[in-house]
Amino acid sequence: MLSVVIITFNEEKNIERCLASVKGWVDEIIVLDSFSTDATVSIATEMGAKISQQKFAGYIEQKNDALNLAIGDWVLCLDADEAIDEQLKASILQAIQQEKVLAFKMNRCTNYCGKFIKHGSWYPDRKLRLFKRELGKWGGINPHDEIIMSNAEAPSLLQGAILHYSYNTLEEHIQQNNKFSTISALAYYNRGKKASWFKMIVNPCWAFLHGYIFKAGFLDGFEGYVIAKNVAHLTFLKYYKLYALHKGIPVK
Repeated sequence: MLSVVIITFNEEKNIERCLASVKGWVDEIIVLDSFSTDATVSIATEMGAKISQQKFAGYIEQKNDALNLAIGDWVLCLDADEAIDEQLKASILQAIQQEKVLAFKMNRCTNYCGKFIKHGSWYPDRKLRLFKRELGKWGGINPHDEIIMSNAEAPSLLQGAILHYSYNTLEEHIQQNNKFSTISALAYYNRGKKASWFKMIVNPCWAFLHGYIFKAGFLDGFEGYVIAKNVAHLTFLKYYKLYALHKGIPVK
């Protein structure tokens, strides 16, 4: 049995596309919603999802709570702004029929302002999203969550892609950078990590060079440049806010 697990908050623009990509070939769809004020819940209900609601507890915590609602032997975890392409669908259906491999990674291809990105630090952006339910849980550092498996076996890579519909405008990207950098800085601060001028200067420069030059982000044209600049800016904001927290300066 295969369960799909998704967390949501005000995802009316994305949730129908996400659910349509899995409806009809999975056994159950679980949506854990954080009391959306738009049409997210009504759309998901019409698409046949099982809806639960609770106050947002943090990305890792919320995703683990959603995972606990699933009953399938296999679990496929998705974000509301993602969808499964046809090749990946076929790969998943084949993968869950065997018993040797217990977890699978898949490439994620991001649509940025209407263009799918095929280079740079955003591609192939491999994610472990399909696994035996009793062996996996969410871990990492918010907001950069990841599946942690209790067994030592390395996951296999499936053919096909998760299609990630990220930002429609630069403004959306900037807003998310500000949000995620605050979450990251607070998570680092609570773990006792510290920032420095060196990290504020060198790490953003490396983030840009790594994505734009060494991972060939320039091949994605103007969008590749904008992404690399914003990844560098996110890196700067994260370390600046961590530095500010240790100085007693509030961050937003």
